[in-house]
Amino acid sequence: MKGFDVIIIGGGATGAGIARDCAKRGINVLLLEQHDIATGATGRNHGLLHSGARYAVNDHESAKECIDENNILKKIAPHCLKPSGGLFLTLPEDDPTYQQTFVDACSKAGISAEIIDPKEALLLEPSANPDIIGAVKVPDGSIDPFRLTLSNILDAKKYGATIYTYHEVLKILKNGDQVQGVAVWDKITKTEKNIHAPIVVNAAGIWGQKMTVYADINPVKMLPAKGSLLIMGHRLNNIILNRCRKPADADILVPGETVSVIGTTSMRIPYQDIDNLTITTQEVDQLIRGGSKLSPILAKTRILRAYAGVRPLVAADGDIGGRNISRGIVLLDHEKRDGLKGFVSIVGGKLITYRLMAEMTTDLICKKMNLTAGCTTASDKLPGALDDKMPVESNPSISRMQKQVLMSRYGDLSGNISPEIKDKYLACECEEVLADEVRSAIHKFHISNLSDLRRRTRLGMGTCQGTLCACRAAAIMNEEKVRCDYNAKQDLIDFLNERWKGMLPIAWADTLRESEYMSWLYRGMFGMSAKSSPLQKERVSTVKQTL
Repeated sequence: MKGFDVIIIGGGATGAGIARDCAKRGINVLLLEQHDIATGATGRNHGLLHSGARYAVNDHESAKECIDENNILKKIAPHCLKPSGGLFLTLPEDDPTYQQTFVDACSKAGISAEIIDPKEALLLEPSANPDIIGAVKVPDGSIDPFRLTLSNILDAKKYGATIYTYHEVLKILKNGDQVQGVAVWDKITKTEKNIHAPIVVNAAGIWGQKMTVYADINPVKMLPAKGSLLIMGHRLNNIILNRCRKPADADILVPGETVSVIGTTSMRIPYQDIDNLTITTQEVDQLIRGGSKLSPILAKTRILRAYAGVRPLVAADGDIGGRNISRGIVLLDHEKRDGLKGFVSIVGGKLITYRLMAEMTTDLICKKMNLTAGCTTASDKLPGALDDKMPVESNPSISRMQKQVLMSRYGDLSGNISPEIKDKYLACECEEVLADEVRSAIHKFHISNLSDLRRRTRLGMGTCQGTLCACRAAAIMNEEKVRCDYNAKQDLIDFLNERWKGMLPIAWADTLRESEYMSWLYRGMFGMSAKSSPLQKERVSTVKQTL
């Protein structure tokens, strides 16, 4: 296999950002991801476009980084975000003096924070708790992490980067004190191979500790802090709602696309459990109780699913909790730290600071390669960033509503998604995904299976959680021959099992009935037996307990 200048481990936003920055500076770069892009912490958060306000009191440096990157992303990635604004609400049980402490800290970090009358806050966001006694406006927003990561990937490929998903790193190859590349397992071809490069970047997030073990150096100790979240059945609020208090569980409600997300919890877990996250009924209850204090209607709203992610925090001295550790960026040159040349780790940070983390890492790479090319990612727009050209608007084959959906999802790339609509029907009614959009995405957006398709198009993320659209999408993928060894039935089983994992912690009322219908449809009509679906046995026992 050909060699590269740089190998990046990790296909989250940070790894994608580094690949983009490196490629734009003329570096021959390869990005490796063990699953699909944005499947780690990048795709398992509440989708908040941080203003930095949440960190202002306890972490001034992180707050300043957030507001700076917030302003940059609004310019380079408007198609990935909604600058809806945020409200920090003080409830009767909260300390009323904290509001002024909060506003002063925001001001020091350069974050606009305006105290407004609670009545005005309720006019701005009617879903907010009417009992609030204080409110502060901040420049928060929502962001689509899947769209953001994909846009970086597309730009990286445009400038020559190579992207390998479903490639798991097994070992860091070395020759004495010099990195030589990596040994990987290709999950699609089921083969092991060595890939060579003089510089390897560890951007694996919480898995970064494992990468340093593979390099046989002093491990970078990560502190796994699990955060659980709930996706509500429809959009409850248009402005982000936060509790104006010290960070705690269930203190933020973020609107995104057709839903709202309440989060998060924070729980220490053993490092060996990072690939096997479970959500307890206690966490679900805690999120519902806390969320209902922000927006009372939440208590009566259907929950679509629960999910969890692991914050990629770097452990400091002492055993401290996940909420007390800085969200700051840690860039490690292992030549200085461990005597291993060509190995770099970038850890910590947040989704919104991914671009800054990529710039810092690429600057270090350029220094090692004696390159003088500067970073342009703070000013160069990402593919899809809206401009005056909207080719899809002139397409007479689709409705105005479908055009708006395509433009909101892909920005100025929307004209390339469905240039000649052949299949006008909706593959996914909940998220209004056209069948032809599925066909285009399969060939243009680096897709290997239904779960990849979900992350690109939102197919299966709606109310039915894939019950009505998964079979259609599997058929289309089979027709398009997405891979020579593609097994539509097994892919469908895997996809539905993944959907069920998120429904299991909240399997009551409409969600339970929905899962029963899903089971009847796929087991009764399509012949998918409990034997072929490992979660079905667990599912039956859960239904009995619930009833």
